[in-house]
Formats: sequence, structure tokens, C-alpha cells
Amino acid sequence: MARRTTSSSTGTSPSPRNRTPQPLPRRRRTFGDFVKALGAFVALLVLLVGVPGALAVSVGWPLPHGAPRMDWLQREISVSTFINALTVIVWFAWAQFTACVLVEVKAALSGVGMPGRVPGAGPSQLLARQLVAALLLVGAAAASFTPGLSQLGQSLEGNQHGSVAAAQQTPGLFAQQQEQAASSAAALAEQAADAADAAAHADGAGATERGATKYYRIQPPEGRHHDSLWEVAQRHLGDGRRYKEIYQLNKDRTQPDGSKLSEASLIRPGWILEMPGDAHGGELVEMPDAAPEVSQQVQQQIHDYAKTGDQQRGGAAGRQNEQGDRDTAHIHVPRQRPAGEQEAGGRERHEPAAAEAAQASQGSEDSGFTFGLPEALVGAPLLAAGLLGALGRRRRQALWQSALGAVGGRRGMEPPVPTGSAADAQDALLVGADPEGVRLLDLSLRGLATALAAESRPLPTVYAAWLGGTGDLHLQLAQPAGKPPTPWQLGQDQTFWMLARADAEQYGEVDTAAPYPGLVSLGTMDDSRLLLNLEAVPGIVSLSGSADDRAGVFASVAAELATNGWSDRMTITLVGFGEDLTPLAPNRLRHLDDVEALVETMEAETRQRRGALGAAGHDSVLTGRTGPAQHTRWAPHLVLLATEPSAEDAVTLAELAADAGRLGIGYLVGTESGDLSGAAWEMEITGEGKLLAPLLGLELDAQLLPVAQQRAVVDLFVEADPERDPDGPTTTPPFLVDISEQGRPAVYARLVGSYEIIGLEAPDGERSPLLHEALALLLLHREGVHPRVLSAALWPRGVTEDVRDALVERLRGWLGADPDGTPRLGTDEAGRLTLAKSVVSDLDVLRSLYHEATQGKGVDSRVVRGRLLTDALVLVRGPLLADRPQGRYGWLTHEIIDAQLPLLVADIGLALSAFHLEKDRAEKAIEALNASMNSAPRDERLWNELLRATHATGDTDRLKRLAADLVTRSGARGLPPRTEALLDELLPAWRTDGAAVG
Repeated sequence: MARRTTSSSTGTSPSPRNRTPQPLPRRRRTFGDFVKALGAFVALLVLLVGVPGALAVSVGWPLPHGAPRMDWLQREISVSTFINALTVIVWFAWAQFTACVLVEVKAALSGVGMPGRVPGAGPSQLLARQLVAALLLVGAAAASFTPGLSQLGQSLEGNQHGSVAAAQQTPGLFAQQQEQAASSAAALAEQAADAADAAAHADGAGATERGATKYYRIQPPEGRHHDSLWEVAQRHLGDGRRYKEIYQLNKDRTQPDGSKLSEASLIRPGWILEMPGDAHGGELVEMPDAAPEVSQQVQQQIHDYAKTGDQQRGGAAGRQNEQGDRDTAHIHVPRQRPAGEQEAGGRERHEPAAAEAAQASQGSEDSGFTFGLPEALVGAPLLAAGLLGALGRRRRQALWQSALGAVGGRRGMEPPVPTGSAADAQDALLVGADPEGVRLLDLSLRGLATALAAESRPLPTVYAAWLGGTGDLHLQLAQPAGKPPTPWQLGQDQTFWMLARADAEQYGEVDTAAPYPGLVSLGTMDDSRLLLNLEAVPGIVSLSGSADDRAGVFASVAAELATNGWSDRMTITLVGFGEDLTPLAPNRLRHLDDVEALVETMEAETRQRRGALGAAGHDSVLTGRTGPAQHTRWAPHLVLLATEPSAEDAVTLAELAADAGRLGIGYLVGTESGDLSGAAWEMEITGEGKLLAPLLGLELDAQLLPVAQQRAVVDLFVEADPERDPDGPTTTPPFLVDISEQGRPAVYARLVGSYEIIGLEAPDGERSPLLHEALALLLLHREGVHPRVLSAALWPRGVTEDVRDALVERLRGWLGADPDGTPRLGTDEAGRLTLAKSVVSDLDVLRSLYHEATQGKGVDSRVVRGRLLTDALVLVRGPLLADRPQGRYGWLTHEIIDAQLPLLVADIGLALSAFHLEKDRAEKAIEALNASMNSAPRDERLWNELLRATHATGDTDRLKRLAADLVTRSGARGLPPRTEALLDELLPAWRTDGAAVG
């Protein structure tokens, strides 16, 4: 006999903490309810039957019986004409109201989803909803219209608990938060309460002895709150993480409405959930025995559902041994292609794959090379790539500013070599960075925006992006948006758009604004990385947890937003933290002192953006990003508030955030209690590094930037700041060689130009490219290279520990030892691989010659200076590693040597030119400058010095030809201001002279 399980007095099941709805009041139907129902019935009868009947009898057919002639338009408007026109309007209003009634009756009786919206029928649909709800309030017969779900609710659901279930949601990670008619929900819940109360008086001891199965029925939503499997597990199993057990019991079983639970985040009102045997709480009903009061049809429905569970368990028992843990409930991650699947076009994948790389990275901690790199940075590939790219740009900026600000030669060219924790942080960035992933993500998103614009389609609202282990990109949409443009494909359902990595690699550069700059990494689930689109959230995102744990999340989010490669412009406002983070991106990051200043700022900006959108005729920033003004407006503004605001400020921020998704403004707000007024999405960071969002169905391994790593990264940027030291980079190269005859090296590598090695036997042909690349990396980093940095550079997709160690030993054996027995490849105190002084490159010699000429013996001896500078310029045979094979040496993108070498060559040419001009040898000076311009063709200093040297020859025609050549080289940008000013001085007619511009 069915009975409702009663909760114990001790309250063993904790209630949900966040936004738990209040229990619905349970009461008996009164005489007044019957009167209201009768009145509603009469009103519906009059409106649905009486109105058309009265119109048919009193007016008749209001439209002309034939096609009107032209003279009909010239007739005088009579009373009859006016009545007929009014009758047509009334008929249309009746048809609209009838449609509203049908829609509301269907939704109220099915108990599944929201009533559909009848276009233009706001007041009519509201009236229909109220009349239908009043009629169904006491309609025992009305419940029989839908004996499946409505009667199931009578027998199974007491609805004493406050948490009622999710409305029909959009498939995927985030549900569409929709309103449900409260009166319809209350009516069904009240019927269920009455029936369950009667069943509770029956004797249920027999069922308990037989081990009855427990079930739970999902109720319609109350207000804006929707239930989830996490909350059901939290209430009835005592642990939200056990939602996977409920999912496993019910997945792929046919529900009463014909649909199936295929993803653990999707549960709909009216569904039945079989619960684990230890479930407890007042909302559960024990089955399969049904109370006598339950109809035979409902009993049969429940028995049918129970049979599907028996069959599933029987079949699953055999499959479990085959699949192991593969069929888990990581249901929010998009379905991925098999990791070993050959990519489109037959492109060979680098081995080992990413999973092996992670395993190798973990395994290296137990090897001989355990150096304690910050794993928070190693495990954040997109964040690391952004930081590394921004750091490289900062260092190049320092070089260029030093070059342009120098008078009579450069004061220095080497950025400071980081030490201590800063060096570890830099190594971790080099190991963890995935610049190729960032590039493909950026190209994919911009390519999608371009394709949609070509089809005159708006950008869909994207809540999140998933980067799978195979490199595929999945966009999770707020709602279905039709078929995506080629080569994008529909994913696991209509709310997922998927792009394979091979297709992404076919994208080229496009002149399109970044469509989703607010995407930021939060963490990983299984082998997929989640990026949440902060600017698309319909309200505030709250983050609870301890202050230190929250600080790690906030710092990671701020650093990635400030340096990511898939956005153009944005403003990031930090409140309550992050004042020391501003060196990462001074143009993006700004710090406010308190919430009061934030509220004042955001109120003004919200008004401004609303007005700008209205004036431009756009409904959201997404439509503005695909128009003609895409590069000048609609940049996102993301607010990161680490301290919990007061209740009053929280309400104000919630009001501002209500329309933020449309305006391109996002809010991430920290809270101590975990209960922030107005929060749309709620997350929690645990002490174990888990990022939980129960209502969203998320349990991630969080991406964090702890305080220690945060300081180390900031130190890297501060040291690279070009305005920090008026002298710019240091003047001394990191490694000076003995340039005398006695300093002949044992191994000499030529890197400037084609790659050649002198002093070593050629290695095994198959392993030669790898050994050459490893040696080049070590030669460019005389301070030492971390073994994990070496392996990440040579095998960007990952490598096992034994393969890396074998390469190091093979490289050590190839380089050999010095005469005293010291290996030429050693290890310093910090565990980094270093080369002996007997292993030298031409770049080392080039730096040493220039240093000796300008700061050593050449300072006091003109003859020595000229010889050293000439010898240095002879070493320049072309760009660095000119003949490097395609697909290798990708780590050079992290380096600033591509900026250092041209500047160094230009410095040598300028110094040698000045040396010759001192003795009026203009032709020699021009020869040195032209040689330098082969390596630094766009260096403004060389252009200016070449103009002066050419002017010194006294040949005006030659000067005109040079001016014309420089104008051609400058392209559309035109000549630099200093060069123009110099030409005005040396050749006043250059602007109008045809020879100069032709």
C-alpha cells in the first residue's frame, strides 16, 4: 500500500541554502472556491460561446458577400458599416482569447513547461489564465482530462517541502529562467497535497518490510526558482554530489510526457524520479504498491515506469563491465570526439596527446627533475598564454622605447633576467601556455561572427564555451538559434554549436570585432575547459567561499580578462582587491576604492549605454558588434567585486545588472554567506579547489591564481615596465665570450642566418632536428632552461617523462665534455639545464663584439672600435634560424629575440656609420647602414641616418631617389614624423617633387 514517507523530527535532511521556495499552504476546498470555479465556468462559457452566438444572431456576416468595387469606397459611411467594422474587430478579439484559453488549459493540465505566448495577447492571456486556474482549482473532474500527470500528482506528491522543481529548460549548461503561472502550479500542488494526505493514513508497514522503491515527482516552479538534481540529492540524500546516483537510476527512461532524462541538468515538472534506497524526506512516495485511492490507470503508469528501470538495470549490469567508468554523469560537458580519432584532412596529430601530457607533467614531479613550478600556472593554458603574450609585448615595448629615446646609440637591450619566484613563474608560463589554442579560439569566434554577418544573422547569446581535449570548440547558447554557418555544426542538441579543431585551423585573419570578449576560464570538468561569458549573464554572478580561495578565483579571472587573446578592448573594474594587478594591463584594468564609487560609476555607464543602444537602433551589444561601428563601440565592461556589498548596495547592483547582459556589462561579486540578494547564478569555491554551482549543474576543478603566484607574475611585468628605469633594459649581455684568439670555443653554432654547428659530429639523422632545436633553445637562454620548459618547447602537445629524459641524456652525450672532463651540458643549483662556456653561438659573439666596441676597449681606441663593429656586422647573414623547418621552433613566439636581433643589428650599423662619418667617409657609412637595413628594414633610426649620410655626399638626385624609396617603404601609414621633419630640413621640396614621391 502506497504511503508518503514522513520526515523524522530530528530533521536529518538539510534544506537547500540558496533561494529555497517557501512551502505551499495546504488547505481544504471551501464553498468560496466552488463559487469562484462556478463563476469562472460561466464567464468562460459566455466569452467562448455566448459572444460568437450573439454576434451571429444580432449582426450576422459582417464582411461583403462579393469583391468590393471602386464606387464602394466612395459611399457614405453608415451606421451599418461602422457596426460591421466593429464586429470584425470583436471576432478577432474572440479568436485571440479562445487561443489563449486553449494554450492555458493545455499547460495547466499537462504540468509540463510554461504556457506558450499568444502574440499581442498580454491582457487577454492573463484573463484566460486566471479563469482557467479558478476553474481547475476544485475540478476533480478537470484532473481526469489528463489522467497521466495530474493523477500521478494526486497519489505521489504531498508538496510539504519548499523546493519545487525545474521548469522546462533549454538543454545544456544553463537553463532559461522563465516565469510559470503561479495559480496553475498552486492548483495542481493542492490537489496532490489532498490526495497524498489521504494516502498517508494508510498502513505502509508492509511496503517498508518488502523494501519498497521510493519515487519523487517534479513540481512546477515557484516564482523564478527551478529545481535541479543537485537540490533533490541535497534534500533527500544529504549530499548534493550524489545527484549522479539519481541520474543513473533515471537516465534514458521514458517519462509520462514521452521525453527522457538524457542530461542530469534537465528535469521537468511532472517527471518521476526513482530515488536510491536510503532517500528520506516528506516528499517521497514508496512504490510500486499503490494506494486504493489511486486509479488503475495511474497505477499502470507507475508500474510501466518501474519496469523500464528494471530493464535498464538488467542491461546496464552487463554494460558496466564493458564501459567501466566511461559512462559517468559529467553531463554538462559536450560530447567529445574520441581522442585518437584522425582529424579532418588526414592531419597527423602530435603524440602523445594532451591527456598523456598532463600525465607526464604529473609524473615529472616524481622524477629527477622536481623543481616545484607553480602548478596553478602550468594548469591554466589560456591564462598562461595571455600572460606570456602580454609580457612579451611589454618587453618589446621597453626595447623600442629605449631605442627611440637613445641619442648616439642604444643604452641597452637586454631585459632583466628574472630570479627566484619570478623565474619559476616565467617557467610555469612557458610550460603551461597554449598560444595555438588561443589563436584558434580567436579565429573561430571572429570567423563565426563574419559568417553570420554575411548571412544577415545576429550573433546568438552565448553563455559558455567548452574547449575539449581533442581541441574542438563547443559554444553553449542561451537558446536555440537555428543551424550554424559552415563549417560550424550542431552539437549534442540545438543549444550547442560545435567546431572541429581541423576546421578551425582553416580560418584566416578577418577584420571583424571580437564577438565574445567576456569569455573567461573558470576551470575544467573531465578533459574539457569551461569559459563562462560574464557579459551575457542575466544578472549578478556570486562567488562564495573563504576569502583566500575567492581571492585566487578573482585574481585568475582578472588576469585572464586583462591579457586574453580573443578580445579587442574592454574595461575591467576591480573593487576590494587587485590594486597591484594593474601592471598586467594598465589600459584595461582600473581599481576603485569602495562600492559607493562603483555604484556611482555603473549607474552613469548603464544610462549611457542604454541611450547609445537606443540611438544606434540596436537591441543589444551583440547586434552592434556586427555593424559598421563594430570597432569603435560595444566593448564590454566587467566588474569584479571581491568584498560582499551591503544589503542596500546589493539591491542597487542587482537592479543595475538586470539589464546588464544586453548592455555588455558583467558582474562577479564575492560573498561570505553565499546568499547574495539578486544573484542570478551562484557559485562556491571550496578549500579543495572545487568550483561548485549546484543550480547550474557544475562541479569544476577551479582555475586559481594564488597570492604567491600572483605576486611573482606581477613582478615580471613590473621589471619589464619601460618607464620603471629611465635607462631601459640593462646594457650588459647575459653571456660574454672571449673574443680574442685564445677564446676559440669548442662548439660554435651559427644561428644568425642558416643554422650550422661547428665542432660536433652530425647526430643520428632521425634525431638530428630535435637535438638541434634543443641546443638552439639552450643557446638563446644562457641563464638556464628548466627541463619542463625544454620538453614543453619541443613537444607542445605533451611528452612522457622517459622520452624527455632520454633526449636530455642524448643531448649531453652529443655535446660531450671539456678537456677537464666537465660535461658541456650541466645542471645548476636550481635544477635548470645550462651550457658550458665552451659552447658558443654567433649571437653570443655578436653581442660581445658590440659590447666591447661601445663599452670596453673600443671606447678608448678608435681603431679597435672600428674593427670590432665591422667584425660584428659581418656575422649578420640573415634572420635568426632562417632555414628552420616548418612546424618546429614554435617556442620562438614566446621570445623577444625577434625584436632584439634587428635592434642589435641596427645599433651596430648606426655605430659603424657614426665611426665612418667622423672621418667624412659617407660611402662607407651608407654601406654599413644598407647592410643593417637588410635585417632591420623598418627601423626609423636607420632611415634617418641613411638620409644624413646620403646628404653628406652632396648628391641631390641620389637623396631624392632615397626619399622616394622611403616613401614607398612606409606604405599607407606614411613616413614617421621624425623622418618627415628631417626631410623638410635636408630636402625642402620633397613633398611636391615628383621624383621624391614617384
